[in-house]
Parts: sequence; structure tokens; C-alpha cells
Amino acid sequence: MQFIGSGFSLLDLLKAKFFHAALIHLRGKFFKCKYGKKIKIGVKNKYNDYKYYKSYNDYMNSFQSGGYKSLPFYIQSEIIYDFTVKFCDIYIDKRSRIHDQMVQAARSGKQNIAEGYLQKSIEGKLKLLGVARGSLEELLNDYQDFLRQKGLTLWKVDSVQARKIRALAYKSYKDYNDYKIYISNPESAANCMVCLINQTNRLLDQKLRWLEEKFVKEGGFRENLFKKRREYTEKGI
Repeated sequence: MQFIGSGFSLLDLLKAKFFHAALIHLRGKFFKCKYGKKIKIGVKNKYNDYKYYKSYNDYMNSFQSGGYKSLPFYIQSEIIYDFTVKFCDIYIDKRSRIHDQMVQAARSGKQNIAEGYLQKSIEGKLKLLGVARGSLEELLNDYQDFLRQKGLTLWKVDSVQARKIRALAYKSYKDYNDYKIYISNPESAANCMVCLINQTNRLLDQKLRWLEEKFVKEGGFRENLFKKRREYTEKGI
């Protein structure tokens, strides 16, 4: 499949490092799929217009690098990070090690989810999501320590306050603004994060178990590459 007058194949463009620049260059030009259907670049087309392409899945996969941003546990980790930065600025001495440690643990949770999701290998995903899980567990302990050392109450799991916070995740967890009403009080702020971190950790645990099962059934990235290489060489003999 080639774009008329361009010299590029659709697969070339999908693999191109500067895909968007190439797309702008070809705006307004037509190309044909193998069934002879013409589509104009820069014009919105229905899904059915794309389903003929052998490379449709490749096209969709090219956008999956940002797919993690729609995941509940990533969204929640971003809220945890933003909330923790604000919490530490208000309630933790900026000169103390715990201030930096809490902020870094929150950031590590968020960043390793993003980096882990972009890994091609299941091993890579397991490793980085595991790091994210460990960072959030460390942060959870810091919030619990804060409550204990300040003589504040750690809310029970089935308390009205805890249930109300957990319910936010099922209604809306777009950003920190949905939770900021709890930041004004140290007890409610710390307990808010205890609730949200526990929710996020449970989601990560589910994802990690799923990846482990997938690894056992399908093998790892390098293992599958070796298998494909072996099949290729055997065919060549």
C-alpha cells in the first residue's frame, strides 16, 4: 500500500520516527487500500475505512505508548504524587529527609508505572511495576508513621470516612482537585492517602498477578524472539 505521489508506504509512515511530520506533509493526499478504497489524509474516517489495512493493529499500537495514562492505577498514582507534594510542603519540614523521601517515593510509584507499561518484555513490566508497588508501600508506611507519631487516628477500613474516600475512585479520580478537600487537616490528609494508596496497591497486585500468569503461559520477550529466530533458521535449511 503506497500513498499516491509520496513514495511512502503506510507501514513506513507508521514506523517513521517523525510520523506526525510525515502526516502533515501528506495532508490532503489520497491513498488506496488493497480493496481499492480511497482515503484522504487529514480527513476523519470511520473505523470501517481502516479495518481493511493489514497494518491497522500496528497503527493502533503506535498510540499505546501513552495508553497507561487511562489506567486507573496510573491515574491514582498521579493523584498520590500531587497530593503528597502538597502534603509534605504543608506538614513536613522541607529540611528533613522524610520530606524528600516521601515525595520521591510518590514520584517513583507514578514514573515506574509509566515506564513499566512501555516495556516490551513481560520481565521488564514485572520489574518496573514491582518497583512502583514497593515505592507506594514505602509511602504508605510513611503516612501511617506520620499518624502514629503525631498521635492522630488511623481510620478503620470500614469507617464512614474511609468508605467515603474509597468511593471517590469509582466516581471520579481525574486529578488532585477531587481529593484536595482533605488536605486542610493533617489527620484527614494522611488517612486520605492511606485509603488511596491501598486501593492503588490492590490494582497493581492484580496487574502483577496477571503478568506473572501471562509470563508462565507465553514466556518472555527474549524467549519468544529466540523461538522465532530458531523457526526462521529451520525454515531456511
